[in-house]
Order: sequence, then structure tokens, then C-alpha cells
Amino acid sequence: MMAMPLSKPKALPLADERRRHQRVKVNLLGRYMLPDRREFPCQVVDMSPGGMALVAPVPGAPGERVIAYIDHLGRLEGHVARLLDNGFAMTIGATLRKRDKLAAQLTWLANRHILNLPEDRRHERFTPKNAMARLLLPNGRSVACRIIDLSQSGAAVSINPDLRPPVGAVVTLGKAPGRVVRHFEDGFGVEFTRLQHPDFIEENVTGG
Repeated sequence: MMAMPLSKPKALPLADERRRHQRVKVNLLGRYMLPDRREFPCQVVDMSPGGMALVAPVPGAPGERVIAYIDHLGRLEGHVARLLDNGFAMTIGATLRKRDKLAAQLTWLANRHILNLPEDRRHERFTPKNAMARLLLPNGRSVACRIIDLSQSGAAVSINPDLRPPVGAVVTLGKAPGRVVRHFEDGFGVEFTRLQHPDFIEENVTGG
């Protein structure tokens, strides 16, 4: 039986894709899996229905298959197209129908950005009475931190910069699990995995 040759990745389809579909700047969190089944957190920074650029800790090799689970968009499959300074770009293998759906979702995400409605500003923020809280880091270590402000969907946290987890890291603030969505000078922003009930949010996050 004749062995089938392995097909080599080509840059051309991605270049064509960029011409056909406008890339949209986004800030979406997710996870991706490489062929050896290792999983890592990631952040999608721009995207078209045919490809996306990810900030990622481990890039994989050009041509390797990638399965990604991205917030709002679900499961996406493709191959590493090229390496970037802080991650990689990948193609998105999808049917025409799936690409049309992706295009509609990206249009919504782009318009949300234009309307200045980022995901973690949907709910009114306030400063809790007790600003001190415990933060569970990805390595299992529990450290003290200070809540700058808080909402049902997220929080701004002040912490020693040496302990600041990377963007995309899964953390638990008090009893509320979430993901790090941005860094700022003396801390970071976290978006909760689930909306917190307004009557219990302070109790869940600061214990007070």
C-alpha cells in the first residue's frame, strides 16, 4: 500500500483569507490543545473567519493541528500558520456555513468594541467595604490582595507585581473563579467565570 505524503502547510490560503475577510481586533480568552494533548490558556487578539492570532505561552510548530475553545465562539480547529513574538497565528478550518456564522459573530464583537461595551464593564462597579481578599494563583498558592473595585462580572485587583498572574490565567478571587483579562501598573483585571449575585458578591469575593 502506498503511503500518502504528508501535506505541508502553505502561507497562501491565509494570505487569501486576509484579502477576503477583514481582520477584527478582539480580546477573547480561551484555551487551546496541541497534538501532544497539552492544553494552555490563550488570548485571541485579532481574527477573521479564516484565521486568528493568539497570545500564547507555547506556540507549537508551523503546520501542527490546533484545537481551540474560545469564549463566545466555541470550538475552532486549524493549523499553526506562523509564529509570532508572543504566540502564533492559526488558520480556521470551517465549512462555509460556519464561516458565515463566525463573520456575523465577529461583526457583533467589532460593533460592541465601537460602542465601548467591553465584556467586563456591563455592570456597575463599586469599592467593597472590606477591600482585602485572598487570591488563588494558577500554581495553587494563596496570596493576599486588595480589591480596587468590584462588579457582578469582574474586579480590579492590586497585588505585588512579582505575583501578578499572566493574562489568560485562571485564578480564584475569594470563592469566585475567573480569568485575568488585562494588566495595569499595580495590578490586573479579572473577569469572573459566572456572574455574581449582587446580594452575595462581597461575601463571595472578600468574605465580608
